[in-house]
Amino acid sequence: MSSSRKGDGPRIHTRLPMLRVERDISRKQLAEQVGVHLQTIGYIERGEYTPSLELGLKIAHVLGLPVEAIFSLEPFAPLDADALTSR
Repeated sequence: MSSSRKGDGPRIHTRLPMLRVERDISRKQLAEQVGVHLQTIGYIERGEYTPSLELGLKIAHVLGLPVEAIFSLEPFAPLDADALTSR
């Protein structure tokens, strides 16, 4: 699995911590489901590790979201109260 460290390429922004908590999935549980060490999930969440496309797609599958809802090259806009309550 190839990846880049922070500073080696474009900064990848992520909503992974929020989404993981929202779905009540621990780092360990997510790591087991996608086949990586739990520290890898922590590195991704802190922006210290850029996941490969394969890993990003596996994470998206587990969370049931498109990959672009989890990762972005641009910072995500802050969520407001309306975004959190509208469905």
